[in-house]
Amino acid sequence: RRVDHLLGPLSCSPPFSQKCKLTSFFLVPSYDYFRVVLGECFGINNIVNALMGSTNPVMMQVFHWYTQDGILWEQLIQRAPELAAAGVTSVWMPPAYKGGDGASEIGYGLYDLFDLGEFDQKESVRTKYGTKEQLISCVKALQAVGIEVLMDVVHNHMDNADEREEVTGQEVNWGNRDEIVSTDITFHAFTRFTFPGRKGMYSEKIWTAADFDAVSYNDDEESIDKLYILKGKSFDTGVNREHGNYAYLMGNDIDHESEQVQDELIKWGKWFYETTGCNGFRLDAVKHITSAWFPKWLGVLRSTYKKDFFTVGEYWSSDVGDLHEYIDQSQGCCSLFDVPLHARLHQASTSGSNFDMGSLWEGTLMKENPDKAVTFLDNHDTQPGQALQSTIEPWFKPLAYAFIMLRREGIPCIFIADYDGATYPNEKDPEAGDVIISSHRTILDAFMKVRREYNHGDQHDYFNDSHCIGWTRTGDDTHSGSMAVVMTNEEDNRKYMKTFRPNTSYVDITKCIEDTITTDDDGGAE
Repeated sequence: RRVDHLLGPLSCSPPFSQKCKLTSFFLVPSYDYFRVVLGECFGINNIVNALMGSTNPVMMQVFHWYTQDGILWEQLIQRAPELAAAGVTSVWMPPAYKGGDGASEIGYGLYDLFDLGEFDQKESVRTKYGTKEQLISCVKALQAVGIEVLMDVVHNHMDNADEREEVTGQEVNWGNRDEIVSTDITFHAFTRFTFPGRKGMYSEKIWTAADFDAVSYNDDEESIDKLYILKGKSFDTGVNREHGNYAYLMGNDIDHESEQVQDELIKWGKWFYETTGCNGFRLDAVKHITSAWFPKWLGVLRSTYKKDFFTVGEYWSSDVGDLHEYIDQSQGCCSLFDVPLHARLHQASTSGSNFDMGSLWEGTLMKENPDKAVTFLDNHDTQPGQALQSTIEPWFKPLAYAFIMLRREGIPCIFIADYDGATYPNEKDPEAGDVIISSHRTILDAFMKVRREYNHGDQHDYFNDSHCIGWTRTGDDTHSGSMAVVMTNEEDNRKYMKTFRPNTSYVDITKCIEDTITTDDDGGAE
């Protein structure tokens, strides 16, 4: 029936903390027939909406570091309709190929790009996430309900080779990679990848020391303490300048200036797309790879298949200037995860009321280049126990997700551990007990619905206070509803804002505010 009354509030789970840091979201309905009843979870109309496309996309990272072995592809097949109905429009998948640790390898210790869980290598046929057949079925299941699939691409390094070779190189200063600290040293390193289980299927290339720039494992000394630049090689240029040159990250550093390497990676990219049918990519560790590489690789794929292949890169730096520089040097070939915003959100969550909320997005890609920003709170590297641990504190997550999901700038990415929750062993401090990440699914589902239906039209910001900020969205010709968002890092606060809808009533979907809020004759309210 025609809806001429206010939308009912949505509940928020888990509850807000005792400090009651407040985030409120006020909605006014559009005076149209609602296709989806508020509170409906997995109705067919939501799936139809997803299939029709979305002007407000939502990405989800569907794995974390401790994702259970062997079942992810099958899980996603079963969950695809549920995720589409909730409002997820694309998923970031983990590396789908065989890693150096076989069935337990999360994927970033790359072994064989052409083994998607098909060959008996590294003591396993399947990858950590399942078999090749399950992967292909998973991609099809997600796409069938309107979810685009972004596959993870690791082109920086390879690890856990099949055989060792005698190599010659010079030791390099870890802290200043431009400084050579030895004469030529000859030693043995594991740099020969023969892929015996695959037996040349899809590609006959054998990777050798000639395909790499640098290594850090000296098998003669059984040591990873030293970094060696291989004879006749140099580090990539066009990389992050930390440590003088930050081309080397780990394992065997791939030589992207080699024509043979470039040809092989392009060949793989074509095979990978034709095999999986993916929609786009997430690029790993781009700050360690020459900025000239991915424009070439993506350019070949885009021109060959006449597809956009939406792509987002991981450039891990909290200095937004670094991200601007990479975007310029890489010809804007991809978006980037907004690491500076993650750093600001983490700082805000750990500083409480001492943080200036009015400056929350200063120095971020979200503010300075929103068309290239993919915003996020946490990921597999920042979650508790990992190398880049900088987890957003639980009390602040509803505020932080509101900030990335209910504004017009950037594409938000939800971390699956925040959606489902997660429990896993505390590897850094076993005596402290298991790590527990709480589920914020209820409020994230609400945010996705609000993002789809109300996050439209003009945006008016009220960032003029160090503790309480907010903004309003006024709707457009096809989305006549409006909303207001207000948040504070103190226990209580108030802010006057305008939606430019005079004498209109709003309700809070988080139930933090029980009263109905009605605007004045100027379309504003406190």
